[in-house]
Amino acid sequence: MSSPSFLTLPSRPDKPRESGLTHVLDKGLTLTQIEEWYATCGDYVDIVKLGWGTSYVTRNLREKVALYQSLDVPVVLGGTLLEVAISQGKVDEYRRWVTDLGLTHVEVSDGIVEMAQDDKLELIRSLATEFTVLSEVGSKDSTAVVAPYRWVQAIMAELEAGSWKVITEARESGTAGIFRPDGEVRQGLVDELVHYFEHSRLLFEAPQKAQQVWFIKQFGVNVNLGNIPPDEVIALETLRLGLRADTLGIVNEVAEA
Repeated sequence: MSSPSFLTLPSRPDKPRESGLTHVLDKGLTLTQIEEWYATCGDYVDIVKLGWGTSYVTRNLREKVALYQSLDVPVVLGGTLLEVAISQGKVDEYRRWVTDLGLTHVEVSDGIVEMAQDDKLELIRSLATEFTVLSEVGSKDSTAVVAPYRWVQAIMAELEAGSWKVITEARESGTAGIFRPDGEVRQGLVDELVHYFEHSRLLFEAPQKAQQVWFIKQFGVNVNLGNIPPDEVIALETLRLGLRADTLGIVNEVAEA
């Protein structure tokens, strides 16, 4: 059954999208859960991340990757896993493993393991010759406060090195990086970032509903949002389209335009 079309709603680009991305966090979905979930909300899923190191302990990983690929959903492994590989000097082994899995996207982060910026940029350049790279900036330490200009410098360098999108750290909880420990947006930091970069080049991790509402109101329905729980994908799409009280004004603005 096709979707109804009698309401005037904000425009959303078709998949594959460059903006308005919904990046979903899979922490251990089963094959059956993926099939049932995708049947309901697949039109709104742009990329799936197998969180942190979950892929390494998933028994049916190849089957999961193959299922997502059959659904035309790119899969990326959590950046933490690459950080572990870096700390153990196993980057080449990691790269061969990801290639063998048939993955087309990789995430490069340094939120836990300290890495010299030049080393991170060289890794991005190297991986970008073979994969679509999503790099991530920001610490997973909720008490760490990094000056906005350092975020800007890091993002600029990583985009120039070949990152497709730069992810702004928030963790699964939405209590670090671009958010304060209570989940409040560090608005001054975000304002600084979008002053220098088109928000379409960034992917804002925003797992909490209030955070999603804030970004949609600030930057429009086609802002890139990440670390979305699978069971919140439909809810997020209604926020984007103004079909929920929190963003209802968007519908009225479109209808009156």
